[in-house]
Amino acid sequence: MKWFPLLQDSAGNLSVGGSPSASAGDIATQSVSILDLLIEGGWYINLPLFILSIYTVIIFIERNAAISRVLKEERDFMGKIKGYITEGKLDSAKNLCATSQSPVARMLEKGISKIGKPINDIAASIENVGKLEIYNLEKNLGSLATISGTAPMLGFLGTVIGMVQVFLSMEVSGSVDVNQISGGTKMAMITTIVGLIVGIIAYVAYNFLVARVTKAINKMEASTIDFLDLLDEPGK
Repeated sequence: MKWFPLLQDSAGNLSVGGSPSASAGDIATQSVSILDLLIEGGWYINLPLFILSIYTVIIFIERNAAISRVLKEERDFMGKIKGYITEGKLDSAKNLCATSQSPVARMLEKGISKIGKPINDIAASIENVGKLEIYNLEKNLGSLATISGTAPMLGFLGTVIGMVQVFLSMEVSGSVDVNQISGGTKMAMITTIVGLIVGIIAYVAYNFLVARVTKAINKMEASTIDFLDLLDEPGK
């Protein structure tokens, strides 16, 4: 099936593109910017969606940078910690953790400060610090999840409002006019599109960051296990 564009002449008549009835002088063209479409599509819906999109980008950039710092471990960090503990240089191990300023370092610093106590007490101390670090890693991720669900609903709200405007215009005029229908329908379609775009971006960003947080947590757990295994070795 072949599709032909519909052209509208100055009299308001529609004709198929390429038809002899449409001359170059009769065809009226109109260019509309994206900003005009967003404004005409219901600024009171699109403005909140625009704000949510900016907030999504800010959260993603900030959280991604924070998680990257966690995943970027100092070279041979655990090797140095093991060496210091094996040699009995606990102060050197604490200083190394203090200068690292990573979640793993803060967890191990707490564990090193508890050396000499039962292994279960050391593990519990490290676990408590780890819970705080995980909480910090997951900060604002809930906002992304909320935006991913709220943005499409705002778009659909604009759709409903646009369609209501169409029926109200038809009711007031008592007739069906193409211009009346197109105005409300345009608003309905634009808000739906914008809402879905913002929701998809937030959803993808949320899942991407959750995957990176999971990777960081696994790394923290692996470092903790290595540290506890070192302390649990005979003679420690």
